[in-house]
Amino acid sequence: MIHSPTSPAAPPDGALTHARKILVLGLPLVGSHLAQFAIGMVDTIMLGWYDVAALAGQTLGMMLFFVLFIVGSGFAWAVMPMVAAAAASGEERQVRRVTRMALWISLVFAACAVPVFLAARPILTAIGQGAEVVAPAADYLAIQGWSIVPALAVMVLKSYLAALERTQIVLWVTLAAVPLNALINWLLIFGNLGAPEMGIAGAAWASVAVNLFSAVVLIAYAIRATPEHALFQRFWKPDVEAAGRVFRLGWPIGITNLAEVGLFAASSVMMGWLGTVPLAAHGIAITIASATFMLHLGLSNAATIRAGNAMGRRDGPGLRLGAAVVTAMSAAVALATVVLFVALPEPLVGLFLDPADPHRDAVLVIGVGLMAAAALFQVADAAQVMALGLLRGVQDTRRPMLIAAVSYWGVGMPVSYVLGFPLGWGGVGVWLGLAVGLAVAAVWLNLRFWRGSAYAVEANGSVG
Repeated sequence: MIHSPTSPAAPPDGALTHARKILVLGLPLVGSHLAQFAIGMVDTIMLGWYDVAALAGQTLGMMLFFVLFIVGSGFAWAVMPMVAAAAASGEERQVRRVTRMALWISLVFAACAVPVFLAARPILTAIGQGAEVVAPAADYLAIQGWSIVPALAVMVLKSYLAALERTQIVLWVTLAAVPLNALINWLLIFGNLGAPEMGIAGAAWASVAVNLFSAVVLIAYAIRATPEHALFQRFWKPDVEAAGRVFRLGWPIGITNLAEVGLFAASSVMMGWLGTVPLAAHGIAITIASATFMLHLGLSNAATIRAGNAMGRRDGPGLRLGAAVVTAMSAAVALATVVLFVALPEPLVGLFLDPADPHRDAVLVIGVGLMAAAALFQVADAAQVMALGLLRGVQDTRRPMLIAAVSYWGVGMPVSYVLGFPLGWGGVGVWLGLAVGLAVAAVWLNLRFWRGSAYAVEANGSVG
């Protein structure tokens, strides 16, 4: 609610009120991210039960897909703080302008990415992957690559609706996609009920279908539930000024995403150098670690929206208190996941493997070691994504991009390589290097927010 200059201001929120509002906003986003993750996890589980080589191929292929997808998602993520700030300050026209242009930019990016996926075979071969993994990965990307078009549109619409605090629809659409994906996988991977047995290609077709379904539903909802924004009325009309603002805020987010995801993608490449079994174990461990990361990502999204609202109101004290509350909530979740990873690594990894698979024991041994390493970076990973969410909320994206690039690639990547190969620690060494890079980013980004950005909003209304 926006108060007029003459109306009495509402009393400031206390810590418990901030926590309640964060949970109301964040829990559906956490659920949505977990549901989105479940879609990928179902692919991993079903392909792991189908064939370890198919699982390794999907791990490698999805790595390339996700690198480009996450870069393109930067423009969608820019929508969240821009819409949150515009809505808090009563600028409804800006809501429409930035969302529409984010859709434009995302679709252009997707059109440029598809040819890369179609040419994946020589790209994957050039980075040193074996032919037994490259072949299924290339087959997977030839189909999966097309899904980036609806997938990026879905990302923009989810950010738009979440910033308007319409998080329930974001949750329900993603939840509906989970059983749809599982059903199509069950039919097409294994050839059930007379469907063709397509293996890894079946998983790719399922992803295409699910992303199209999600895009259609969200477009229909946006047209019906937010007619005041008229997102698709004269959609073809360009808005250069709004597109420029989305691009300027979004491209650093995309590069920041690339720096982090690229770090994990490079770890997949290095695990591929160790062989198919280590790569399969890495795929399982990274899937489990990603599940807990979704909790922090949802809270980070809530932090972005709440910080964007505070920026629109120029409420510096509320911004700082809310940031402290959401950071404490994320830290508590991180400590709980550390205990889980240390206490139950073998049962967690074993969920992804067929008991009759001849490679099961070898994958389990490597996977248990990787889970111990993953436990070490849980706190650092939570801290860095929370700081990024807060900085994006106050539209501070360029300096965090540089911080991420230096932390992940100037520190994390060299440490991963040295520990994994010259020192001979193998996959565990690669993962410990990831932890170091994330820890450096966590400290640096939090210093950036708490020593500068958190106070600049109150003084200037923005971050310079």
